[in-house]
Amino acid sequence: MKVLVLGKGGREHALAWRLRRDEGVEEVFCLPGNPGIAEVATLLPGDPCDPAGVVEAARRCGADLVVVGPEAPLFAGVSDALREAGIAVLGPSREAAILEESKAFAKEFMFRHEIPTAPYQIFEDFDQAMRFLDHNPSFPVVVKADGPAGGKGVTVAETREEAERALRSLLVEGALGQAGRRVVLEQYLTGDELSVFALTDGKRVEILGAATDYKRLLEGDRGPNTGGMGALTPPPFCSPALLDRIRRHVVEPCVRGMAAEGRPYQGILYAGLMVKKHDFWVLEFNVRFGDPEAQVLLPLLEGNLSRAALAAARGDLGEGSGLSLRDQAAVCVVLASPGYPHSPDSRLEIEIGGLDRAVQVRDTLIFHAGTALVDGRLVSAGGRVLNVVGMGPFLPRARERAYDAVARISFPGGYFRRDIALKYA
Repeated sequence: MKVLVLGKGGREHALAWRLRRDEGVEEVFCLPGNPGIAEVATLLPGDPCDPAGVVEAARRCGADLVVVGPEAPLFAGVSDALREAGIAVLGPSREAAILEESKAFAKEFMFRHEIPTAPYQIFEDFDQAMRFLDHNPSFPVVVKADGPAGGKGVTVAETREEAERALRSLLVEGALGQAGRRVVLEQYLTGDELSVFALTDGKRVEILGAATDYKRLLEGDRGPNTGGMGALTPPPFCSPALLDRIRRHVVEPCVRGMAAEGRPYQGILYAGLMVKKHDFWVLEFNVRFGDPEAQVLLPLLEGNLSRAALAAARGDLGEGSGLSLRDQAAVCVVLASPGYPHSPDSRLEIEIGGLDRAVQVRDTLIFHAGTALVDGRLVSAGGRVLNVVGMGPFLPRARERAYDAVARISFPGGYFRRDIALKYA
């Protein structure tokens, strides 16, 4: 089998690395990829959001399966173009991808199908939103841009003033353009955040695993939201019984509901939840693997991922995927450029060193997220630059290995959180 992975970040590096290890996979390609991915896959030039270009690239390399990493190609209709061309693709249609593309759609969908979620209101007018806040003074409140914003369209407003600034930025000043033309005001929930991932062929659902990610920039879960500063698996608070309840009350109703509404869903379904004791609420749905959650789950995933992905893409998982998570722990620490997430220094001038020393730490992996080669030097080329993953028999050992590897990396001005998985150490 030949597999083409779309994307260029840490999630795609983890996918390419994991798929290459499958028995029966002859070659892995990646469009466009990065220097780390080049070590495990053949890089192809092109735009992963160009449907015609992706179809042509898949034909040229003889791909039997295309795995879509990020969400943007799905919003652009790439999976639809591939299916029309008779090429198997792991990723939902553009119509089904609205589950992530529009937070307003997702909230209303959950309400229609009785999937537990926080109370909410949707607004397109700044004054109406402010009047609602004035008559419902419950803080903190969560302000969410309706459209995709790379994990940066969410503000947890502690006060009315913070909520006003976030709403004005989106609805009046147009800070996120079309993505912020509508907003969701949502009740703030407390508890433990949980990311649950499932593989579905549109009918059958299989839970692949769960992780916890760290969205805030600063230690102690402070500062702005980011695309993710770290992750861990398994979350100690997530029991098999809890996962089964989430499957029955969230994942399966979602897949059934999408089919009933004429948007059949095939691919990876990601439910982001808040868990408090025995209760849970869905914060959001995503239509692909999480980043950086994929970087901790995929190294522990046993079985033939490419074969299971192809079966799901063809609409026939049969008796099951044969996939399971190894009974180990993994911790991912993200290294980010100075200024991330608001104004990351993505100029190709911050040289990275020490990776050869870092990978000498036992049971560690380094996935490239935003790197480039310039005159033979590895340099930063984005906001999130490297994902350092440590594995072990339990979380404290996995954490120790991840941070040991981080300490060996030279990345002047780079930033990382020092408290990933600390509460479980």
